[in-house]
Amino acid sequence: MRHFGHISPAAREGLFHREPSTFTAESPAKMLSVALGATLYSPATRPSLAEDVLKQAARGVVSMVLCLEDSIDDAEVTDAEANLIRQFAALAARDAASGLGPRHEGDPGSTAGADVPLLFIRVREPAQITDLVNRLGDSVRMLSGFVLPKFTEERGRHFLEALAEAETACGRRLFAMPVLESPELLHLETRGDILRGIARSVDKYRDRVLALRLGVTDFCSAYGLRRAPDMTAYDVHIVASVIADVVNVLGRADGTGFTITGPVWEYFRRQERMFKPQLRRSPFLEGRAEELRTALIEHDMDGLLREIELDRANGLLGKTCIHPSHVAPVHALSVVSHEEFTDAQDILSPERGGGGVLRSAYTNKMNEVKPHRAWAERTLQRAEVFGVAREDVGFVDLLAAGLTK
Repeated sequence: MRHFGHISPAAREGLFHREPSTFTAESPAKMLSVALGATLYSPATRPSLAEDVLKQAARGVVSMVLCLEDSIDDAEVTDAEANLIRQFAALAARDAASGLGPRHEGDPGSTAGADVPLLFIRVREPAQITDLVNRLGDSVRMLSGFVLPKFTEERGRHFLEALAEAETACGRRLFAMPVLESPELLHLETRGDILRGIARSVDKYRDRVLALRLGVTDFCSAYGLRRAPDMTAYDVHIVASVIADVVNVLGRADGTGFTITGPVWEYFRRQERMFKPQLRRSPFLEGRAEELRTALIEHDMDGLLREIELDRANGLLGKTCIHPSHVAPVHALSVVSHEEFTDAQDILSPERGGGGVLRSAYTNKMNEVKPHRAWAERTLQRAEVFGVAREDVGFVDLLAAGLTK
């Protein structure tokens, strides 16, 4: 699979200075943690879940979480588990079927041969991990790992031990994505101890912790808060302070940190229908950039776009998504600009190993080699999986192409 793999090769060539690299569920963890992008959540109760997964893959989704926790009623868990077993079996049968062949890249609406995204199951309790792996049988090969809710050192230890046991049982690599959302993490008097405990826990299982996810909705719930569609998580100061502390302890660029993903955006509208006439007329919306930007703002997307930008400015990468309309903006804003790429390459140039300061090739900033090295390294990691835009290609072009079906 690859980001923007659902659009035609010709369109991709027109957008990218360097195209996104391909990757698989077996790729190195470091690459996969960056490649997660917009991770789309879906309740595990959906009867057409296998088809839904393939449909979203054909629209550019590369990672999904099938949820057995907060998105379903307590009384639905048993049926949801059984449904997951059936849906994974359907995906595995489709994957093994002969005669389908690879989907032609950019074939609108086609799901035949579409790459199955990285699939994770969000469980409620540690015992579900070993139980589900045993029940999945051969179709466990379609599973990339588990999302672990309300993660703390004590609670997380049981989840991670269950994951290790499940790996041994099925003989394949399984990743963990802990969700940091417990009230103890939010409360000032316990936050430091909780963060240090989480750090100890995930460091012990470093090779299996793919990313850490933030449960901002739970943070807000603890104080009876809900941000409006024109406000980002960073406008809610009590939430912003937790994000800052999580990044401070768990997101360092010195080799001890983890990928930390952006919080969920709760608002959506069916803007896809609004875009269709423009997309039919011009896949790159030539001369219509301002119209599309205005339409995004008018349809409650301005807050999402600002939050994605603030996520990256605060050290987060990727985002939890609960609606398909959020995927294209997240991926469009994850592409490395030609300017960023040029700066990163200059900073990491071998002849600059001794440090120093140089003027950006765009002549609009100074690049300090030693202080900006970690930024440059992270930028090139992102460039590998999301690509580098051509010099004259901007966010609106990438968004319009990403929405193409």
